[in-house]
Amino acid sequence: MEPPKHVEVHEHLTSTWWIEDDGILCSVSKKGAPDISREQSLEQLADLNRVTGGKKMCMLLEITYGKPSKREDREFIAAELAKVIKALALVSNSALGKMVANLFFNLKPPSYPTKMFTNDHDAREWLRQYL
Repeated sequence: MEPPKHVEVHEHLTSTWWIEDDGILCSVSKKGAPDISREQSLEQLADLNRVTGGKKMCMLLEITYGKPSKREDREFIAAELAKVIKALALVSNSALGKMVANLFFNLKPPSYPTKMFTNDHDAREWLRQYL
């Protein structure tokens, strides 16, 4: 998944993200990304809130290269995402990415609609109902 040439792209240690013209927030996990601290997670979330103005958005999250995080970090991220996510489509073509998604889902079912996909086209189509 690549950002369109005309959008503002945000680079973080673990992901690259942007907002597409249709209002879908897209994020791609970086291959080989380091583990990050709670403080670094908060900085990424602050950037997200700054750009979105705190508005809840539909998110397409490409997690093929995502890596499992510690339970307490998953709980923290899940709680914070609930503040900014209207619906979440996860995309992965790897066993590791699917494992990350399953850990996320099994921790505590999210309060927003969430679905796993193997391609971003189907994920976008599903998200459109929540825009």
